[in-house]
Amino acid sequence: MADVPAAGARPAPAIGARSTAAQLKAQGNPAQTPIELFRAEILRRVGETRKHGFSQSEAVAALFPHTVLPGETYEDLVAALVSGAHVLFFGPSGAGKTSLAKELWGLFPKDLWVVEGCPVGDDPLSLVTKEAAERLPPCPICRRRFSPGGEVAAFDPTLIDGSKVPALRVRRREGYGFARLQGSSEVFPDHLTGNVNLRKLEEIGDPMSPLVLEPGKLLQANRGLLLVDEIGKLPLGTQNVLLQSLQEGTVTPSKSRESFPALFVAICTSNLSDLDNINDPLSDRLTSLHVGFNKRHSANRAIVDRARRETPSGYVPEVLLDAGVRMIEAWRLRMSDEDPDMGEVGSNRTLLDVIARAEAYGTLGTHPVPTLDDLKAGILHAMRGRIRARSGDSFQQNSKRVQDFLDQHLETSLKDSAKVYWCRYFRDVLKSKNDEAQALIGEGRRLLPDAALQNEAQGKAEMFPRFHTFVTYVQEREHPAAVGPWPAAVAEFGLVEKYSLFSCAEEPTDDVAAG
Repeated sequence: MADVPAAGARPAPAIGARSTAAQLKAQGNPAQTPIELFRAEILRRVGETRKHGFSQSEAVAALFPHTVLPGETYEDLVAALVSGAHVLFFGPSGAGKTSLAKELWGLFPKDLWVVEGCPVGDDPLSLVTKEAAERLPPCPICRRRFSPGGEVAAFDPTLIDGSKVPALRVRRREGYGFARLQGSSEVFPDHLTGNVNLRKLEEIGDPMSPLVLEPGKLLQANRGLLLVDEIGKLPLGTQNVLLQSLQEGTVTPSKSRESFPALFVAICTSNLSDLDNINDPLSDRLTSLHVGFNKRHSANRAIVDRARRETPSGYVPEVLLDAGVRMIEAWRLRMSDEDPDMGEVGSNRTLLDVIARAEAYGTLGTHPVPTLDDLKAGILHAMRGRIRARSGDSFQQNSKRVQDFLDQHLETSLKDSAKVYWCRYFRDVLKSKNDEAQALIGEGRRLLPDAALQNEAQGKAEMFPRFHTFVTYVQEREHPAAVGPWPAAVAEFGLVEKYSLFSCAEEPTDDVAAG
């Protein structure tokens, strides 16, 4: 949803606009913590969406346009953020944790006023009002810079001339109000704290110069958002630095005697296998939210369909595409996602890879329309490609597990997909008329083995009129521009004939867990 200004609000200042702390104070600009700012933005967007007739759950889901997760996951997340919590997403690898965290950065307000020249983006109001100074403490560099006599210890916002505090309108970006940290054993505390550059200090001679400070990730995130991916992989000492910042809102850079403000909303992720590595005090500061795989087939289809809309791609018959999705769902139901060598095999990344690989095999085999053999090769390639290779023997054993699984479950997936495709056409277009269905089946069976007859019939609506209706359905449903509607319709009819037997008995449910 596009940003919508609040009713009666002044036009937002342009990026690069200049002002002073005194002017901002006179205009009644609020001093908001990152948590308060995020809360206000979420409530504003939800409220604006509700005005257009959407339900509460629909308005909440609209905050996350690039992920497909159960509605309760979105509800729990938004409730946590509105309450002022930092969050930890945990769940199986490839379930969408990092994508959801990135969505939050997209949602977080970007524009703000900062003290011009401040290395950590202090709020100008924090230098001229007691309330702002208590809630958003200014850094020692700004306190010395603007305090009478340059005494940090004597800082008093009531004594500072606000007209001499320059304010600049900026946009949060990587390193300036947003920081991302990838967890690993090699992320040491000074990656988070930053440090005082002794060489620059020697050149400048002023420990309070902004030029000597090299902000770490926590200071880069000040007044914004911090994303910590795989937090459980951080060493204990590094976790303790993050804990201190969450508890106190400050951090002390290496080689510095002064603490700097580090106020942010923390969004963290962890795979299931790393949860025990998060120390208890840090875990207690985070609200844990499980992000698992979707339990509805329609949601998993939406992930694939959305990805294919956003990325230029060729044509894959829907029956094959749908069967590929069902194969990954079947794997998730029957295989543990805690196996470190196989945990990625059932991920959403594999879900997308299956279709891309099937299309690739079709292209390599010069099949404009991918075939069943292309799908089989694509599934095997995508699933084997997500096996963690630790040794040649273990990889071969796990590859055999994938192959055996494919042999056991692919036909069931194809039957379910073909049945759903046919039943929708039977109900929506043929209005459940058996005589019309039999007439279509007869026409399709005459056309299927005869390429010359297909070519002749394409331009003559009076020939095989019912199959023409099926072609129109395929075109409107699948938009097979890359190959044309007739080749797509012939391919779909062949798959439906082979696997659905034109029957709607015991149509598959949308509930994956029931599969």
